[in-house]
Amino acid sequence: MSAGKTAAEPSGRVVPRTGLRFAVVGVPGDRRTTMFAAAARAAGHPAPRVVAWRDVLHGRPAFAPGEFVQIDSPGEDAEVDRLLRDADDPTRVGGTALWYRRFTAAVRTVTEAAHRAGAVPSTGPDDLATLFDKRRCHARLAAAGVPVPPAPRGPVGCWSELRGTLRAARVTRAFVKPAHGSSASGVVALTVAGSGRVRATTSVETAPDGRLFNSLRVRHHTSEPEVAALVDALAPDGLHVEQWLPKSSLGGGCPADLRVVVTAGRATHAVVRTSRHPMTNLHLGGARGDLDAARAAIRAAGGSFDDALDCAERAAACFPDTLCVGVDVLPVARWRRFAVCEVNAFGDLLPGLTGLPGRGAEGLDTYAAQIAAVETRGSASDAALGAPVTTGAAPLAATRHARHEEHLHDTPA
Repeated sequence: MSAGKTAAEPSGRVVPRTGLRFAVVGVPGDRRTTMFAAAARAAGHPAPRVVAWRDVLHGRPAFAPGEFVQIDSPGEDAEVDRLLRDADDPTRVGGTALWYRRFTAAVRTVTEAAHRAGAVPSTGPDDLATLFDKRRCHARLAAAGVPVPPAPRGPVGCWSELRGTLRAARVTRAFVKPAHGSSASGVVALTVAGSGRVRATTSVETAPDGRLFNSLRVRHHTSEPEVAALVDALAPDGLHVEQWLPKSSLGGGCPADLRVVVTAGRATHAVVRTSRHPMTNLHLGGARGDLDAARAAIRAAGGSFDDALDCAERAAACFPDTLCVGVDVLPVARWRRFAVCEVNAFGDLLPGLTGLPGRGAEGLDTYAAQIAAVETRGSASDAALGAPVTTGAAPLAATRHARHEEHLHDTPA
């Protein structure tokens, strides 16, 4: 029996591997901690111990020797949101620069406490600090040769600077994103043309007093003063700007992209997201599409679905201290090529999604795949001696594609 497997008694009850225990830094009772705990119990392990983010932010993280510490999202908790960005309403847009400083400091506190205790964190502070800064993340991916949308260079501290930067780069369509945002919060899909013509698509709602709020309704603005006010309000927290690459369409002509979950270096799960809007996030009206239809479209275009998975794996490889990421892959050139537009530290919340055939996580959801990846590494106490998070995940990564197949990964124009 391999080191990562559990034994079964004649009754069929799963006997947990000795020495492997889990802790989750997250929000007690939310979907993420609940699903991770269910996956651990299903694999025969004791229920993970939950360390609340609010306790971490009050300076009380504690771990035990040999624990594997799953660092999860601090979202969906109004008190934690207030502690991180002083927000009086969780739907408020803004304060993300303050959120970033406090969150990355808290992650460093968690990882340092884990290492002191002889526990193993699921990610590293440098990885998370880069993942939650879209500018740094884009630069890291580009430096590694991962195909990404071009990012115009120039100041974007206000609307007039943004227009000048886009004009100089001859870019007429761009995504304008808060540098430290998530879940499409504050994202603006922008089209600009001469003579003051502009169109901005966003889920941001502007209150009469000028404050910005997240909305579940995507709206369009065609008045330049309105768009200018929106960009000027978002800019103080920092902006990342990318050229808007047209997504390939699926089914009824809806733009589509792929969320690929990479676990221990291997693309294990994938879902197609389609939408009538430029943002395909499921909470904004996007829908899960037909993955078989997407694979057929790729084949018909002369491409390979493995190219999309390889693109995601190359992006994940830029974050070697992180067990699992969700990579948003853009299909472009009518499904012939792919580019990475986002790498999400907590991109694994995909209820009901099981692993891709032949990728080592068949029948497992994203959390069960992570449990299995930790099991393959041997005991957590052995890993605590200094091995990177992904070390020992050979069963999940054995057939990983080479990272330097240059002819497959030309950056789309």
